[in-house]
Amino acid sequence: TAPLIHSDFNHLINNTITIFILIAGLVYFYRDLWYKILSLSWLLSGMMVWIAARASYHIGCSGIIYAIASFIFFSGVFRKNINLMAISLLVVFLYGGLVWGVLPIFPQISWEYHLFGGITGAILAFVYRRQGPPAQTWSWMSETADDAEETSEYWESEIFDESDKEKL
Repeated sequence: TAPLIHSDFNHLINNTITIFILIAGLVYFYRDLWYKILSLSWLLSGMMVWIAARASYHIGCSGIIYAIASFIFFSGVFRKNINLMAISLLVVFLYGGLVWGVLPIFPQISWEYHLFGGITGAILAFVYRRQGPPAQTWSWMSETADDAEETSEYWESEIFDESDKEKL
C-alpha cells in the first residue's frame, strides 16, 4: 500500500502530476499492455523493497514512477523508438533529479524504492521487448531498391562526367 501513502500534500501533487504523464504515455503506446506493466511495476518494486531495503518508511508512488519511466525509456532503446525515449526524458526533466533519486543522498528519501523501481522497469522492458510500438525507420536511414536505381541513374546521366564524381 506504500504508493497510496504520502508524507504531505506537496509530495502527493508532485507524484500525481508525474505519474499522470507516465501513465498517459504508457496507455498511448501500450494500449493492450499498460495495465500489466502498471500492476507488475507496483508489485515487483514493492516486493523488492520489502525483501531488500533498509528498515525505514518507504512511502509514495515514486517506485512506480521510476519503474514506468525506466520501462518507457528502455523499451524505446530496445525497440529503437525515439518517441518512447523522448517521453521518458521529458519526465526526467519535469520530475527533477530522477537520476539522483537512486543514490543514497538524503536518508529521509527511500532511494531503495527508486532503485528497485528503475530495475523493475528495465526488466519489464526486456521481457516485453517484442510487444508494443514498432521500431521506427526513417527514410534517410535505409535505401530501398527504387532509391538505389534513381541514384545510379543520376550518376550515369550525362550531367556529370568522371571528374565531377571524383570531386564529390
